[in-house]
Amino acid sequence: MGCDGGTIPRRDELVKTKKKKEQKDKKADMVAKWKYCAISSNKLVKPIVSCELGRLYNKDAIIEFLLNKESPNASMLNHIRNLKDIVALVLTEKQGYKEQDTAGDQESDVQDSLYVCPITSLEMNGKYKFYYIRSCGCVMSERAIKEVKTEAKTCLLCTKPFVEDDLILLNGNDEEVEDLRKRMVERRSKAKDEKKRKRGKASSDEEKGRKEQKTTVDTQVPSTSKSSTANGSSTSASSNVKASSLSVLQNKAAKDYSVSKDPNASEAYKSLFTTHESAKNKVKAHWVTFNPCYN
Repeated sequence: MGCDGGTIPRRDELVKTKKKKEQKDKKADMVAKWKYCAISSNKLVKPIVSCELGRLYNKDAIIEFLLNKESPNASMLNHIRNLKDIVALVLTEKQGYKEQDTAGDQESDVQDSLYVCPITSLEMNGKYKFYYIRSCGCVMSERAIKEVKTEAKTCLLCTKPFVEDDLILLNGNDEEVEDLRKRMVERRSKAKDEKKRKRGKASSDEEKGRKEQKTTVDTQVPSTSKSSTANGSSTSASSNVKASSLSVLQNKAAKDYSVSKDPNASEAYKSLFTTHESAKNKVKAHWVTFNPCYN
């Protein structure tokens, strides 16, 4: 039965305690974020890309996901719609770096990093904050951005201008990722509204152009009529042609009109109809051996 004098029970055996949540190994989580692709879990190799939430991916893994839309981490990739939603990173490699087989030594994995900040030489291993600029893809540490101040917002590596919203934090915590997500939603909403505005402006300009063209045509019509009335001979000739063509149409519309009796129709034209004499001598096929060529 237990507790009969032969055992000494512990407190957790007698009292039900609330189980603590299983905590992640911080070092293993850091190594996974900074050295392995967030989709395929393969080691990061160039070209390395990042999304608007600051996660790191292999570009071939992103392309494969966009083609198949199948991945064990598909739920975290809903914000990636096409290749325009990712940025190719410009990374600076550490000089004299040699990859060592650490045999699962997480401490060595965290300390050692292939990529560094090009300005401060800080290693990109998760211990320091790193940013990339959406407009150019250059990667640098937060310390470099704060210490090297410039009058205008320009990239410290390629000198291209950028705005504050272009700075994306790499592998931030949950709160920082949520802030990046809000900025992403606002940015996409503004881009959508701007696209609608440009489309509406283009359609209004097109409609305005049509109206101007119509007005130009309307103003040109009276001058043409005046010039034609000034030349009396051309006007009378055109009216005679219209009258003759109208009389021919009226004759053809009559019930007693026949092509074979029309004096203006040629013999070749009359031979096309069944009322012509040549049609009477035409050989017709027997109904048993029907041949459409004879009918």
